[in-house]
Amino acid sequence: MDRPKLTGSLIYAVSIAAIGSLQFGYNTGVINAPEKIIQEFFNQTLSVRRGIPTSDELLTSLWSLSVAIFSVGGMIGSFSVGLFVNRFGRRNSMLGVNILALVGGILMGFSKLAGAVEMLIIGRFIIGIFCGLCTGFVPMYISEVSPTAFRGAFGTLNQLGIVVGILVAQIFGLNQIMGTKTLWPLLLGFTIIPAILQCVALLFCPESPRFLLINKMEDDKAEAVLQKLRGTLDVSQDIQEMKDESAKMSQEKKVTVPELFRSPSYRQAIIVAIVLQLSQQLSGINAVFYYSTGIFEKAGITQPVYATIGAGIVNTVFTVVSLFLVERAGRRTLHLVGLGGMAVCAAIMTIALALKDIVTWIGYISIVAIFGFVALFEIGPGPIPWFIVAELFSQGPRPAAMAVAGCSNWTSNFLVGMLFPYAEKLCGPYVFLIFLVFLVIFFVFTFFKVPETKGRTFEDISRGFEGRPEEVRPTSPVEKSPMVELNSIQPAKEVF
Repeated sequence: MDRPKLTGSLIYAVSIAAIGSLQFGYNTGVINAPEKIIQEFFNQTLSVRRGIPTSDELLTSLWSLSVAIFSVGGMIGSFSVGLFVNRFGRRNSMLGVNILALVGGILMGFSKLAGAVEMLIIGRFIIGIFCGLCTGFVPMYISEVSPTAFRGAFGTLNQLGIVVGILVAQIFGLNQIMGTKTLWPLLLGFTIIPAILQCVALLFCPESPRFLLINKMEDDKAEAVLQKLRGTLDVSQDIQEMKDESAKMSQEKKVTVPELFRSPSYRQAIIVAIVLQLSQQLSGINAVFYYSTGIFEKAGITQPVYATIGAGIVNTVFTVVSLFLVERAGRRTLHLVGLGGMAVCAAIMTIALALKDIVTWIGYISIVAIFGFVALFEIGPGPIPWFIVAELFSQGPRPAAMAVAGCSNWTSNFLVGMLFPYAEKLCGPYVFLIFLVFLVIFFVFTFFKVPETKGRTFEDISRGFEGRPEEVRPTSPVEKSPMVELNSIQPAKEVF
């Protein structure tokens, strides 16, 4: 079989889906730049309403709630993924939940005009639910419409959308653009624009062919969608793979979240999925992005906001680099390189921060280390945990697995955001040693327990976790290379 073609329909479908990831990134980063301005709005609004000055403790509590409630909404949303995708389909779920983005954006955008702190907080919560759902919908849809040969590269688009969203939020949050006392409501309400654009564009995207064939039993529709996505009339191999998966599913009962942990067939895979999500968040990357301005200030940088934007640009560039590497080097290899490199950068950052008062020029070393930390994150731990979860499970358990993995990601994100300031006060310049320990642990786990999924069908990967031999399929010389590389990676094969 020839290598599949890159068609306009396929590129359009995955690009429009990735707008949901951009929304996640934008709403993650948008609250940081106008922090002091929004706190001033809280202070003035509450003081006028109550007739007495607002205490610093209440202001701090409200601000922490405004930041943290986004992650709480994300946990709820990510755990609800299965309720939507199995009932309404992948595309229709992405389309429908944009209502949440519209409601959340309107509440935040008009909170100042209404003089209602509550509107901003509730809006952040609703946007969090929306983003939590997107972290499940987007990787699932992209993985199911993509051919095996391009699944990794297109899966990286999910992370690219996130980092572009963060970068856009950082730029829009500058004082020269929308980070002002007058325009900050527009900054928060801007999320309405991509929501409307995605709603319109999704009308021209196909439903997932796997959902149509396996869940809806609409073989003809699935075949027509595949022919459009692949740019060829011969999609028999894709159809047969899906029918084999459907036959397997018909012999199983519906897979629930508890079943993922009880069943030996799924237990190893869900543990791998959870640990990969933890490796993304507990690597320390969000500590860098949430508090990078403060870190750069302590390193002696006079304009830390521009250094933070520089980190956002590095973030975006290396996500693109990962897009081209993931189908060549493989998921597991890039994850190992990223974790190992980040551990080295964390050690350098620790040394630089510890010596900043003794050696004047070492502040620049900390900048290089942070940029390296961010770049290596986007090589592996950034994009790979999102889409590899969709690869580790077949159609039946995939929605439940995505829900568990997404909830794990959001929970660890919430904990890092809440606990890092306290850890920084306790540990001072040595705070990144905590993340260094985590990075080493995750590196060892990945080396011994995470299988390579490059070039393999969903069924092949599922067979491996269930202890069944992989099906031998005729392959062309182009298709053989990923499998040859896979078979040479011995330590991770122990998971099988």
